[in-house]
Amino acid sequence: MPPAKQSKAQIAAAASSGGKKTKKKWSKGKVKDKAQHAVMLDQPTYDKLVKDVATYKLVTVSVLVDRMKISGSVARAALRELEERGTIKQVVGHSKQLTYTRAVAVADE
Repeated sequence: MPPAKQSKAQIAAAASSGGKKTKKKWSKGKVKDKAQHAVMLDQPTYDKLVKDVATYKLVTVSVLVDRMKISGSVARAALRELEERGTIKQVVGHSKQLTYTRAVAVADE
């Protein structure tokens, strides 16, 4: 049996009505909250820095930023000062990543 003849208007109406779905909504992805790190050291943070850093086995800029909630430039300045005091000593000196460890007093035998 041959298919029934349809007018052009009927064909156009059938084409436009079939298979319409809503457009896919692409997810925006996970948005990380912006960290609110201190850009200046206040006295309580400075005291905590001096007291706690002496106990860390590994001391880097990123460790200080993460644990003390200070900015990277403040952390670099703090590391320089702690090294001058003798609280920490440098293990690896690279232009991009400075690695320190706690300064342990060597006992005379």
